[in-house]
Amino acid sequence: MTVFGTEMHIATFIFVLVECIFFVQQLIILFQRPSEKKRLYYLILLGLLIIYNVTGGLFPDPSLSLSIKLQMILAYGSGFFMGAFFPYYFYKSYDMEELRWQAKYGVLLFLILPFFLFFCILYPLSNDLPKVLWYGLAIPLGYAFFLVYKILASIREKFRDNKNSLEAILTYGAMCPWAILPLFSYLKTSQLVEVIFTNCGFIIITFLFVKQVIYENREAFEKLKQFDIQKELSTEDLFIQWCTEIGLTKRESEVAQQVFLGSTSKEVAEVLFISERTVNKHLQSIFRKSDTKNRVELINSLNSYS
Repeated sequence: MTVFGTEMHIATFIFVLVECIFFVQQLIILFQRPSEKKRLYYLILLGLLIIYNVTGGLFPDPSLSLSIKLQMILAYGSGFFMGAFFPYYFYKSYDMEELRWQAKYGVLLFLILPFFLFFCILYPLSNDLPKVLWYGLAIPLGYAFFLVYKILASIREKFRDNKNSLEAILTYGAMCPWAILPLFSYLKTSQLVEVIFTNCGFIIITFLFVKQVIYENREAFEKLKQFDIQKELSTEDLFIQWCTEIGLTKRESEVAQQVFLGSTSKEVAEVLFISERTVNKHLQSIFRKSDTKNRVELINSLNSYS
């Protein structure tokens, strides 16, 4: 079943629609947090997937103004570039050092270069698409199986000391459909089969991405809590040191602490179970020892203490 009189299957259209909405949402978050590189890599991957789904769903269509040759080049090119970025995404986002060479150089030599040679040069010259597919996909297909092996080795290394084997299985399941993308083209699978396999893999990636973001946010929150605790402890230590240096008694220190919290003399008296007159007496002693004249100067004296 296709939509709007095009070649795009309704399943492809639904995936594209949902992914576009999610792309905009994640892009807004990235604008708010531009330092989050992992979210940027995820957005690039999602953007390439959307382009791949659109070109793979619409092309080839003789009713479009673009030539069939250009449509085929764009359709296959989106798949090649999507597959080429995939190892790089996992290399950067999951710190899979074993994929470094494949992510930076292997995909360029065995995916991008064959695409330009066979689809961008040979295909326009020969106009023989079956021949171009036969030879142009041979190297990427062989490399795809090798890449699946390297991915499996990288995941094993990554999760060697991790007891969560489910995450390792999900990671491998997310990568495999894209690593063997040339096989889909070689076998000329239907649009529905291809879009289900590739987009289900991306759903797993999204789950892993969200899980990772939640974990990192929790970790950052715990560090912030620890920082706040340490900061409070430091302030308390600083207050005790200030009281000691100016020679306040224990009771005067208690009164001074309540003053710093903004309490009135009456409130201080209620907290410390003493009379308001006694509080004012202690305040006069505190003012004299701290060389201040009133509450404002007293608070400023502590704030400027270091």
